[in-house]
Amino acid sequence: MNLNSSTLDENRKRNWVKESSASNNFSSENYDCIVIGSGHAGCEAALCCARLGFETLLFTLSTDQIAFMPCNPHIGGSSKGHLVREIDALGGEMGRNIDKTFLQSKMLNQSKGPAVHSLRAQADKSAYSLSMKHVLESQPHLHLKQGEVVQILWDDLNSSDASDLVNQGYSKRIKGVVSYSGITYCAKTVILCTGTYLQSRCLCGEAITYTGPNGMQPSNLLSASLREAGVGLRRFKTGTPARMSSDSIDFSKMEEQCGDVPVTPFSFSTDPASVQKEQVKCYLTYTNEKTHKIIRNNIHRSPIYSGVIEGVGPRYCPSIEDKVVKFPDRERHQVFIEPEGLYTNEMYVDGMSSSLPEDVQQAMYKTVPGLEHCHIVKNAYAIEYDCLVPGQLSLTLEIRSIRGLFSAGQFNGSSGYEEAAAQGLYAAINACRQMQKKDPFYIDRSEGYIGVLVDDLVTKYNTEPYRMMTSRAEYRLLLRQDNADLRLTKKGFECGLISSKRMKEIEIKQQQILSEIDRLKQVKVGASDCVQNFMRVHQSPLLKTACSLAELMCRPELNYRDLKELDPNRIPLPEEVIEQVEIQIKYEGYIERQERQIAQFKKLERRLIPDSIHYDEISSLRIEARQKLKEFRPKNIGQASRIGGVNPADISVLIIYLQAHKDEDRME
Repeated sequence: MNLNSSTLDENRKRNWVKESSASNNFSSENYDCIVIGSGHAGCEAALCCARLGFETLLFTLSTDQIAFMPCNPHIGGSSKGHLVREIDALGGEMGRNIDKTFLQSKMLNQSKGPAVHSLRAQADKSAYSLSMKHVLESQPHLHLKQGEVVQILWDDLNSSDASDLVNQGYSKRIKGVVSYSGITYCAKTVILCTGTYLQSRCLCGEAITYTGPNGMQPSNLLSASLREAGVGLRRFKTGTPARMSSDSIDFSKMEEQCGDVPVTPFSFSTDPASVQKEQVKCYLTYTNEKTHKIIRNNIHRSPIYSGVIEGVGPRYCPSIEDKVVKFPDRERHQVFIEPEGLYTNEMYVDGMSSSLPEDVQQAMYKTVPGLEHCHIVKNAYAIEYDCLVPGQLSLTLEIRSIRGLFSAGQFNGSSGYEEAAAQGLYAAINACRQMQKKDPFYIDRSEGYIGVLVDDLVTKYNTEPYRMMTSRAEYRLLLRQDNADLRLTKKGFECGLISSKRMKEIEIKQQQILSEIDRLKQVKVGASDCVQNFMRVHQSPLLKTACSLAELMCRPELNYRDLKELDPNRIPLPEEVIEQVEIQIKYEGYIERQERQIAQFKKLERRLIPDSIHYDEISSLRIEARQKLKEFRPKNIGQASRIGGVNPADISVLIIYLQAHKDEDRME
């Protein structure tokens, strides 16, 4: 069965919708902003617009599936925890919501440096969704609507009526949307947060169902309208593992995975005392050669390898069949068994996503220790869907050719709840600023992981679903999850999403940190007997001359709390302040080096490229570079340097060209 055969009457439906929307028998409604999709991107986008005072309509295919987690039951993780902290610092909701609904929380990578520490929490899926729905329903200026959007509406622009917009590269201006029932909803801005629902189909071996994730309703008509508006689409795929009944699992054959005590909350506004509770356990087991043999013997039945799946899947979140094929020397792969909630016995089999047929899944899973008698409640499957072709987004996450049409989440070619939520908030801020006639909102690569995420989606031709990783951030020692509030709260305040009270708290915190660092650099200790004895007790080299407490703190075996014995006059400080003091002192040299690197980065970012530039006039540019620059239309030299296919020599040519034209303009 092909995609078209499943929607035999879609053209007839589409024509009916068009006729209905043009009829006087149908009413219309007016909003400032319309958000399409109520996943993690849509929730953050809708809340942001409403909190800034704009009348906002959030369309969802089901009001019972708001903030739904179709795949893994956790928020955060390596680098993703950074995104959640940054969302929170800007005034978003994800961090607060997981703090209310988590089952287990753990700070990852604690044996490594602070740059890669990242919080991860197991979520109660149902509770997370219900809690977010309650937040949305309680938000003034926000209206929920269950229904399918089948068309976007726009006006064509020409130089006579909108010369400024045309000169900026726009060819259309958004007007609103049309629902499946034929109602027209007018809006100044529209934000696409469609997730994996556009023309989606789920694959489990030879069985193909034309649904959204978890059997939910897909959106089959909107893709055609987007293409009609000139938006280029492509196919991506992702997958999810099976869910099993906990009653059928032998946990005694697995390794227990417990949460941290005490629990660290995601949100900077959450009282740490409120999240200290009994946590559920997760479990670790492994695949083995028997598992791998079954997969290899049936690999031809996987739609990924049989050619049935058209879309490209995420490299960094591979299926179990991908792991077995691409890493043939690996004797085993990790499998984490994670609870889906307190009021269900379903367990998520993390690490074994698959699109193999059901009979193969039954055999494959039962070779894993502890799963010998497992009962599969929901089969693993792959899902294929429409998403955006790269090169169409501006740095505001607006579709470059359509004024007022923004997009966020998996529709932009990313993967993950956290990446989606971050984009939803970022796109919404810019949609609001456009309506406010204010300058666009930007976070660059030196300011946050969100900046890295957006820049990568805009400048790189990602051939697979994009996943955030710490290695993608050049300045990760400065972009830690622990200082997200210090980095970004001011930006959230300037946008109107952070209260004056919260901003004042951050200013006080910042002052406390700076004052304490300065004090520790000033307080000296000599080589007295008591000091030398302290050194012996803590197995630290004896002092030869006097030194500051800050110098002592740089020693790996000593920390801020240890030095209290030598620092009797210190005043009590909050734990969050102490953490920042210690990190900034211990890593001062590395931090200063990255700050110098950022200064160089900022120079390139400040070298703007005019919208009117004609790359075809720059004869010294290589053909590939010229093509890429014309396609992505970078705003500055820094952004241009990160476009795939543009090398340093091309950048040098571009800089010389811009300087020459700048000199010509001065002479004129």
